[in-house]
Amino acid sequence: MIKRLLIALVALILVVGGVVGYNLFRSKMIAQFFANMTQPPVAVSVSEVKPITWQPGLEAIGTAAAVRGTELAVEMGGTVQEIHFKANDKVEKGQVLMQIDDSSERADLASAKAAQDLAETNLKRARQLADRGVSATSNLDQAEASAQEARASVAKLQAVLEKKRLTAPFAGIIGIPQVEVGQYVGTGTTYATLQDRDHMRVDFTLSEQQARHAEAGQTVKVKTEDGSVDLEGKITGIEPKIDPNSRLVTLRAEVPNGEGKLTPGQFVHVTVVLPSEDNVIALPQTVVSSNLYGDSVFVVRKQTPEGADQPQLVAKQVFITLGRRSGTLVEVTKGLKAGDMVVNAGQNKLNSGATVSIDNAISPDPDAPSTEEVMKAFGMEGNAQANSDATSDASADSASDAASDEASDTTSDTTSDGAKAQ
Repeated sequence: MIKRLLIALVALILVVGGVVGYNLFRSKMIAQFFANMTQPPVAVSVSEVKPITWQPGLEAIGTAAAVRGTELAVEMGGTVQEIHFKANDKVEKGQVLMQIDDSSERADLASAKAAQDLAETNLKRARQLADRGVSATSNLDQAEASAQEARASVAKLQAVLEKKRLTAPFAGIIGIPQVEVGQYVGTGTTYATLQDRDHMRVDFTLSEQQARHAEAGQTVKVKTEDGSVDLEGKITGIEPKIDPNSRLVTLRAEVPNGEGKLTPGQFVHVTVVLPSEDNVIALPQTVVSSNLYGDSVFVVRKQTPEGADQPQLVAKQVFITLGRRSGTLVEVTKGLKAGDMVVNAGQNKLNSGATVSIDNAISPDPDAPSTEEVMKAFGMEGNAQANSDATSDASADSASDAASDEASDTTSDTTSDGAKAQ
């Protein structure tokens, strides 16, 4: 019995040792295979670094308002008799907007005009008598005073009637009526708002350092977040005082708004345009990678590896120094030069020293050169197709190796199951 147990134990040890040894040997061979295997080139697209004309600007957030905009208020209280506008109507200067009941004033005006007529008649008679010398001068003076008083009463009542006939002070878009027909309104009651949206002003703030570069008459660009508004205007005023709390300077620009796309109260992005600069190196911000070590890009260079017959394209990580930003571009002040080929797509698959193949068909840059032009710039016109074929062959080899590994795993699992069965 003990002898049988010993034999079984020895057999089990041999089987387990064989399986473990096989797996160790297999793992070593796989590691050695991958260590010696040439990595397939990574497909990337590139853009050539070219000096550009840089349009610097001062960025800010502003608020739009109508150059002419006001709340329309009742000047003389009374009952609303008629409303002659609807919300969002375009009205002209002098157009009647609302009528306050003026029946009492009209009756008073009729009475005042009758009194004026009588006073004018008395004045005429007094002058005739004075000319003939049959009336005292004081009587003429009294008649003239009565006539002037009657004229003033008529003018006063006419002014009251005008104030109860409310008109637009300027052309623009009128808002929602705030009163109803038949409602009694007091003096000063707001009945609507009026905005001239053809000309807008934008108020914004800059830091005291930025404000030194701004002056009246400079061009500003005004845009909305969704891009529906893209307008240009001029700075019309700069506050001479710095806000003691925020340390900011308030500026005002006027912008033509003939199409009415800009709305009073709307938030907008403002750029104060500064003089342009030539020969500036700039890249799309999406090309730049940032981490704890700094900002970097991948630059493609041609080199011949040791022992290789043909030159290859290799991606090198280059750390750069960034400067100003404008829209989607960022200025590069150090690390790149004109003519460098910078990876603009596929960089997330790269590490420094990786072999690459150029495929500018996938480039996000519409101005990027074609693949053939890039290869010609590297002096590797004949290698464009070879790089593509190498990438395809490497992918096929990887798939074949994966299939072989899967088959080996299946064989190993079968052997282990057989050992357990014994």
